[in-house]
Amino acid sequence: MPDLIGLGLSEKTDAAWHTLDNHLEQLGALVEHLDLRDVLLVVQDWGGPIGTGAFLGREERLTGLVVLNTLLGPPRPGFKATAFHRFSQTPYISDFVFKTLGFLKRALWSGQGDRKSIGRLETRAYTWPLSDNREAPLALARMVPDSMEHPSVQPLTRVAELIEAYDGPAAIVWGDRDPVLGKLKKRIARAMPQAELTETQAGHFLQEEVPGPIAEAIRRVHEGHANRPGHAG
Repeated sequence: MPDLIGLGLSEKTDAAWHTLDNHLEQLGALVEHLDLRDVLLVVQDWGGPIGTGAFLGREERLTGLVVLNTLLGPPRPGFKATAFHRFSQTPYISDFVFKTLGFLKRALWSGQGDRKSIGRLETRAYTWPLSDNREAPLALARMVPDSMEHPSVQPLTRVAELIEAYDGPAAIVWGDRDPVLGKLKKRIARAMPQAELTETQAGHFLQEEVPGPIAEAIRRVHEGHANRPGHAG
């Protein structure tokens, strides 16, 4: 599980570096460097487009996919960005709220189905790697398209094409109470008709609320790949 550039314990970068194209290029280079094959990929949030997008041009290396709350394609023409993402694009005030007040770091619980699932210790675990990085949370929020002219739209379109072409074992575990991504469930399910959908009352960080169903989905996808004709091991 690599840290994305500029996040976690990786070297920090300025806000302008955080584009979807840059993240796809860097993670794709890591896939090549490690020569990863037979990959069962589990993705959530920005891990969806970045993780799957790392396999653009390397589709044969991806042999299993488990999708949690995320987006895997561009918005539709005429869409309206969420209030959260519209706010993130607001100059000055969003910089102050994100960077000075540490908005996201203080409100992780607010996106949960069970708000007690992210308490003090969980918050510390999520936010400690960002303690010396005030750029990345806002930069990633601004990576979400707020119009069809946004630079993330083109790479998200390529990700959607990859997902449409992928016919390997797959599963979806969804948190219906996610206030940001919850409404994308049907769209994700339509894009992956071969995937069994597990619906839950979890929120955004559903790994903190429903780890059992997620682990079960990973097991099913692994077994589905192992049982495919032509699989050698």
